[in-house]
Amino acid sequence: MELQELGKRAKAAEVIMRNMGMKEKEKILLEVAEHLVEDSDAILAANQKDMDVGREAGMHQGLLDRLMLNKERIAQMAEGIRQVAELEDPVGEVLSMKQRPNGLMIGKKRVPLGVIGIIYESRPNVTADAFALCFKTGNTVILKGGSDAIHSNMAIVKSINETLSNNQLPEGVLSLIEDTSRETATAFMKMNEYVDVLIPRGGSGLIRAVVANATIPVIETGTGNCHIYVDETADLDMAVNIINNAKTQRIGVCNACESLVLHESIVDELMPRLSAKLSESHVEIRGDERVQKATKDAVAATEKDWGTEYLDYIISAKTVSDIDEAITHINKYNTGHSEAIITNNYEHAQKFLNEIDAAAVYVNASTRFTDGFEFGFGAEIGISTQKLHARGPMGLEALTTTKYIIYGDGQIRE
Repeated sequence: MELQELGKRAKAAEVIMRNMGMKEKEKILLEVAEHLVEDSDAILAANQKDMDVGREAGMHQGLLDRLMLNKERIAQMAEGIRQVAELEDPVGEVLSMKQRPNGLMIGKKRVPLGVIGIIYESRPNVTADAFALCFKTGNTVILKGGSDAIHSNMAIVKSINETLSNNQLPEGVLSLIEDTSRETATAFMKMNEYVDVLIPRGGSGLIRAVVANATIPVIETGTGNCHIYVDETADLDMAVNIINNAKTQRIGVCNACESLVLHESIVDELMPRLSAKLSESHVEIRGDERVQKATKDAVAATEKDWGTEYLDYIISAKTVSDIDEAITHINKYNTGHSEAIITNNYEHAQKFLNEIDAAAVYVNASTRFTDGFEFGFGAEIGISTQKLHARGPMGLEALTTTKYIIYGDGQIRE
């Protein structure tokens, strides 16, 4: 189907979605979740096609991990949809209402954004998450996944659209652009006649391409060069546990730890223990001279390593003399995503929280928690690393805007 036709259908369906009641949206989302689980075998068969193509093409292990579905991950997708269904609906909320001296009552009300376009790469779970959040907030959505996950995405969208059709909803509530060419992606970025906001989810190349080419307003969901700073007062057992979790639990995600910053006073004690733990997952440590002296397992880091999002079993490690140097280093090389400090010093914790420029800043916890599900949003449309409109995990409220509602009784302006 041509892009223009997809745009027209999404715009037409927007009118119906805008006026749909909370209970009806909740009921349909619960049916979508149930139907996805029922369709697990078909979805997994489609995903296997994508995995086979990816392996044959030599796809990186981290990207294969992002692409791979199993019954557990489909069940998690369905659970995310159920959680979204049960969340409080922000649409229609009146945020304020004030009376002016002339008697006018002026209020602000939360409303859907309209038609949302999402461009994303090898993460088929995004298909279900994006639909659920957009549907709950009364938006229609046009999805443009990557070629790596096209069969998976088509199967998920087919399952969802069957449920929507069974509930007499029109084509256009959820659309998938099946042409995965760059030319089509670029044309999609310029559909401002139909699409109200464009959200890219993927690597730095995709983000740059969307920002450079789009004529639609963009919300950037950026890459994640996430740091953990181990302070001189840190509990080192805690540090080893948190770093191992943040690095190895799932390598192909944007909230995984890619970079360590270590106070010089704890390097000699921490690094042998940490490298022993990370070696269980075959993690390569790229460190400065001090880190290399502290453990034979580290190799030399280059300047490029400090700013690299590996999405791999690799982590960089930089030594600093104090918290000020740590903050300066992190703010220079981070991507505005998620940063953490491990410390038992309250003043250092507060300084780190106040001075680190990122969407999510942690004290004594893994960066892996930067996630809509973990934050209680049910799911997320992405993690915004920009500062306008939305920042951090984007749940329901991030997919709404506001309009003013004004009540009068005949006032005219003099």
